[in-house]
Amino acid sequence: MTTIEDKIAMIRKLMLERDLDGVLLRKRRSFSWLTNGKSNYIVTNTELGVADLLILKDRVYCVTTKMEFARIQEEELTDLECEWITPEWYEGHDGAISSLCQGKTIGMDVCPQTIPHTLGIDLSKELAELTYVLNVIEIDRYRWLSRRVAQALESTCRRIEPGMTEFEIQALLTVKVASLGIQAQVLLVATDRRIYQYRHPIPTVKKLERYAMLVLCGEKWGLVANATRFVHFGALPKELQENKLKLAEIDLAFNLATRPGVPIKEVFRQGIEAYQKWGHAEDWRYLHQGGPTGYASREFLANLDSAGDVQCHQAFAWNPSLKGLKSEDTLLVTEHGPEFLTHTGEWEYIQIEKNGHIYFRPDILIC
Repeated sequence: MTTIEDKIAMIRKLMLERDLDGVLLRKRRSFSWLTNGKSNYIVTNTELGVADLLILKDRVYCVTTKMEFARIQEEELTDLECEWITPEWYEGHDGAISSLCQGKTIGMDVCPQTIPHTLGIDLSKELAELTYVLNVIEIDRYRWLSRRVAQALESTCRRIEPGMTEFEIQALLTVKVASLGIQAQVLLVATDRRIYQYRHPIPTVKKLERYAMLVLCGEKWGLVANATRFVHFGALPKELQENKLKLAEIDLAFNLATRPGVPIKEVFRQGIEAYQKWGHAEDWRYLHQGGPTGYASREFLANLDSAGDVQCHQAFAWNPSLKGLKSEDTLLVTEHGPEFLTHTGEWEYIQIEKNGHIYFRPDILIC
């Protein structure tokens, strides 16, 4: 198990390597990672939280307003020894942080220019990289979260009916995840022609006729699980029937290439080759293909120039697409191959045999 003290030691090692006096963590993801799953947010659609952590060589400060202090201390930071700086709510954090950082060189997970009178260095990339390899507790939580996200999508697909608006479908899905304490970072719903017209369609008042796509990136403990499912009322058109099989092959090419030690750009290249093999050489250009996930819906969007190698116990979410289709699941990289965390075993699947193994990729549910 990686403790909070272990993670602070990782940050201090980075401080030593970069010759820094301290590291400032302002982002929600950084707080959740360091505290092993605690939360510092009030507003759900912002990267920043209401409690900032400043890690120096010999101490840790938490800066939060008097308005937030009691809850953060009693519910979120019970396992972290720190000194508290609590300005008034109308004073904000910047003045206190500037005072603590005066005369010091500080690495930050935000743009340094956002903190006046502070000598800051943007360490957002390096700090994010510390979170890539998940520990045992994080993996257990991720499995729980991923399964619930997928179950929420799949059970919603089974409940919706023609005539429902996309907003009504969104509401059904939102209730399911909110009741489990899961925040929807991304929730997309599209029906019929909108699935073909837009690769990132937010819900509207349009009513479902025959075909629906549901997309969810759900967050809990700072981790984000990602999945997409489709449901169709009545027999599939011939083109959709053919393309779903092609897309399953493209999807599997990305996921099976995601092995420890393989350069991420090489995984991407193999995925692009699969698009070409199945007769859709240019379709990868119309939607990003995903990439590493974990403490963000995507740590970055992978491409042919991506730096870094796949690491064991790192999470990925690839999302190849063809017109009117997308395939998306969250996987954990293991020594024995990809573990599809959002696989429930309760859905309809396309079965594909590769190298003596049978892989199950999500099919379109026919109602």
